[in-house]
Amino acid sequence: MSDALSRRDFLKVGAVAGAGLASGGAPLEAAPLAPVDRVLADTMMGVPFAPTRTPRIAIVGTGLRGRSVLHELLGVVNVQITALCDTVPEKVAMAREQVRKAGHTYEVATYSGSERAFEQLVSRDDIDLVYTATPWEFHVPVCLAAMRAGKHAATEVPAAYTMEELWTLVDTSEATRRHCIMLENCNYGYNELLVLNMVRAGMFGDLKHGGAAYNHDLRSILFENRDEGLWRRCHHTQRNGNLYTTHGLGPVAFYMDINRGDRFDYVVSMSTPEMGLTKWRKDFPDRERPKDREHYVTGDLNISLIRTASGRTIRLEHDVSSPRPYSRINAIQGSKGIFEDYPPRIYLDGMTPSHQWTQIDRFKAEHEHQLWRTLGGQARSGGHGGMDFVMAWRLVQCMREGLPPDMDVYDAAAWCAPGPLSEASVRAGSAPQPFPDFTRGRWTQGKRSL
Repeated sequence: MSDALSRRDFLKVGAVAGAGLASGGAPLEAAPLAPVDRVLADTMMGVPFAPTRTPRIAIVGTGLRGRSVLHELLGVVNVQITALCDTVPEKVAMAREQVRKAGHTYEVATYSGSERAFEQLVSRDDIDLVYTATPWEFHVPVCLAAMRAGKHAATEVPAAYTMEELWTLVDTSEATRRHCIMLENCNYGYNELLVLNMVRAGMFGDLKHGGAAYNHDLRSILFENRDEGLWRRCHHTQRNGNLYTTHGLGPVAFYMDINRGDRFDYVVSMSTPEMGLTKWRKDFPDRERPKDREHYVTGDLNISLIRTASGRTIRLEHDVSSPRPYSRINAIQGSKGIFEDYPPRIYLDGMTPSHQWTQIDRFKAEHEHQLWRTLGGQARSGGHGGMDFVMAWRLVQCMREGLPPDMDVYDAAAWCAPGPLSEASVRAGSAPQPFPDFTRGRWTQGKRSL
């Protein structure tokens, strides 16, 4: 049985349980990826949005995450939610009611009842950006449809998880002159932006190493008969590597100016044996018999080492199958000192007590990021400690003021590429896997507007 067929059968189990697009419904057969000659194309690096007084945003996937980001967008002034889409009509109705309760009296178009309903949505002429919050395998089809219909695309992480799809997003963004933005909320976290300011102020000296991770005990969520439990566990039956790279890697890529002066060069990767999901299934038996037949191949802990073109290194981890506290590591080390998160602590040569970690608090007054200085009070009432609101507010600001997005399609591709590359490295006995240059040689140019 092919991998594609097994995934299709897996998702059908989720559909029987009553979920939809935003929480694991019937699978979407993606449209064939149109071949694009990989020639030197006009870059999308540094390309600003056309200034838009009131950005018009449509949302595909109105499950838990879609409605969460909708909540944040509704808290930003001068935003219009023009259309909503999900395969489950009840989820669309819930999202539309959110808009009404937020005080918006305009009519919101809704699309449902078909796994391709988003194709009708993107054909509208009152949309500036289409945001997708669907299961992973739907991100690319929705983004491609949006860009080909003349809309900017924004997606939850990961933007894609095959090299072919990552290249297709890049090619299509360049060909259509529309942005494809992966909305990595962790780049907008308080500590992440604080440390980014400190890096840019030279507090850590010349950078040499970073640490990044998504270490999050998801065992109970993965085995739920709803929401992510209906689709996310499937990937553990097919792929052995780092399945979720960007939450930790995105902020480190910002610190190191990846695609803005440095780039990822190659990666080596290895995985521990798989134990956690098999043990959880045994310890918590379920009446849903298909789970008993699943074979998990993803090692509980994947560790990847990335080397950049300038010789820096990054340790990247993924573990969602083990009993452990949450951590994204979020570390950066340079010639003058080091910061590590979870818990946050810092050591700066000559500025903090010798051979001792120090709390980061003493540096907040001087280096707190302007976004948090401005939005902190409102942001902290939002999701994930406030980073979700900051992310939504900043996206709208860039669209309204005609700024380039903080994260472009090349960032989306580079930060997601360790997923398939780690799988290839594990298969090859941890052999190094080279990163393609998605920027086509332009990675030494430009700066971020953030």
